[in-house]
Amino acid sequence: MEKNSIPYKDIKTIFLDAGNTLISMDFSWVLREIEPFGLACTVEQLQRAEAAARPVVSKELERLKSTESEDTFSFYVKNILENLPSTTLPGDETIDHILTSILPVLRSPGHAMRLWSHILPGVPEALHLLSSKGFQLAVVSNSDGSIEKGLSDLGLSRYFKAIIDSHVIGYEKPDPRLFKHALKICGADPNLTLHIGDMYHTDIIGAKAAGIHAILLDPYQDWNVVDCPKQPDLISFANRMATCCN
Repeated sequence: MEKNSIPYKDIKTIFLDAGNTLISMDFSWVLREIEPFGLACTVEQLQRAEAAARPVVSKELERLKSTESEDTFSFYVKNILENLPSTTLPGDETIDHILTSILPVLRSPGHAMRLWSHILPGVPEALHLLSSKGFQLAVVSNSDGSIEKGLSDLGLSRYFKAIIDSHVIGYEKPDPRLFKHALKICGADPNLTLHIGDMYHTDIIGAKAAGIHAILLDPYQDWNVVDCPKQPDLISFANRMATCCN
C-alpha cells in the first residue's frame, strides 16, 4: 500500500468538516456589506477569492493558533479581499478600513449562523448518497458552539451520528483529541475512518495525527500539497465512495 493511499472499500465511518465542506459563508450578505466601500465584485468572485485564501490561512495557523479567534477571522477576510480581481481592488488602506467596518458586523453576537448559512451545491445529494450506502457520518468542526443548531436549522443534522463542535468539547483541530473524541462517540475504528475537510493545517494534519485517513477539498486546485488525496467538492467524493461500494 502506498504511503498516502486510502482503503476506500474498507471505510465505514466518514467525518466531515462543516465550513467550506457542508456550508459556506453567505457571500451575498458579505457582498452587500462591502459594496458601500466601492469594492465592486460578484458573488462568484468572492467565492473564488475565498478558496484561494485557504492555503494562505492554513500556513499561518501555526502562528495564529485558533481558527476561531478574531485575529484569524480578520486575516482570513483580508486575504479574501486581496484575492479579488485587481481591477476591482482598492488600496491597502481601503481594505483595512473595510475590515474595521465589516468585521464587527459579520462576527456580532448571533450572526455566526447567519454568516455560515449557505448549503454548498450538491451537499444534500452527497449526504443522502453516502447515507444510503451505509456509511456512518459525523461532523468534526472547529466552531463557536453554534454548528449543531446551524446544521439543524438547515435540515442537515439528520444525516449525522454526531456533531462534534470544538467549542463544546474543549479541543480544536488539529488537536487529535477532537478526532479521538469523535471516534469514541461513533464507536469507530480509526483505520476504517476517513475525514474530509477544506483546511490542510486543521483537517489533514489533525486527522492524520489521530490515525485517520484524510482528503482535502480543493475546488480550484489552489493547494500544492502532495501528501494527501484531494477532491473538488463533497458530491465528487460521495460519487467516488458510492462507486467503491458497488
